[in-house]
Amino acid sequence: MNVKIPTPRLLPATIAAMAALLLLKTGILLLAVVTHNARADSAIVAVANAASTDGITERAPAPAASHAKPPLINPTVPEGPPPVSESERALLQDLRQRRKELDARAEAVKARESVLAATEQKLAARVRELQTLQKKLEGLDAAQKQKEDSGWQGLVKLYEAMRPKDAATIFNDLQMPVLLQVMDRMKDAKAAAVMAAMNPDKARDLTAGLAQMRTGRSSPAGG
Repeated sequence: MNVKIPTPRLLPATIAAMAALLLLKTGILLLAVVTHNARADSAIVAVANAASTDGITERAPAPAASHAKPPLINPTVPEGPPPVSESERALLQDLRQRRKELDARAEAVKARESVLAATEQKLAARVRELQTLQKKLEGLDAAQKQKEDSGWQGLVKLYEAMRPKDAATIFNDLQMPVLLQVMDRMKDAKAAAVMAAMNPDKARDLTAGLAQMRTGRSSPAGG
C-alpha cells in the first residue's frame, strides 16, 4: 500500500524562517547593547540585515511565469527625407529655373501663335472682301464696256446705212478718237468706201491710228 506524503506548504515554512531570523536579530541587538560598541553594532546590524534579506530571498516563492507577450520592437523608421547635398540642391534650383524659362517661352510662343492666327484670319477676310470687290468691279467694267460697245455699234450702223460720200464728209470733221472707234467697228467694205471719199490727209491719219490701235503698240493719236 502506497503512503501519500503530504506536500509541505510554502507559507508556514516562510513564517518559521522569518521568526528564526527575528530571534537572531534580537540576540544580536542585545549583545550590542551590552558591549556599547557602536561600530560592532553597525556591523552586526548590517550582517543581520544581509542575513535577513538572504533568508527571505532563499525561501521566497518563485514568481509565477508571466504569460504577457513581449513588447513589439518597432522597426527603425527614418525621420524626414534624406539630406540633400549642396551640389544636388544647386542642380535642382538650376532645373527649376530652366523649367520656368521653358514655360515662359512656351507661353510667349503660344501668345505669338494666337496673334498670328488672328492676323491670318483678318487677312483672309480682307482678301475675300477684295476678291468680292474685284469681281464687282469687273462686272461693272464689263457692263460699262458692253454699254459703250452697244452705243458705238448704234453709231456704226448709222454710218454704214449712209452713202460713203456723206459719211466721209462727216468723218473729215470728227475728232480722231471718235473716228477710230467708229471705223474700227465698221465692216471692211463700208470702211474702205468711206475712206476713199474722205480727205486724203485725214484718211492717212485715220489709217495710221487704226494700225496703232489694232496692234496695241501705242494709244491712238489725236488730230
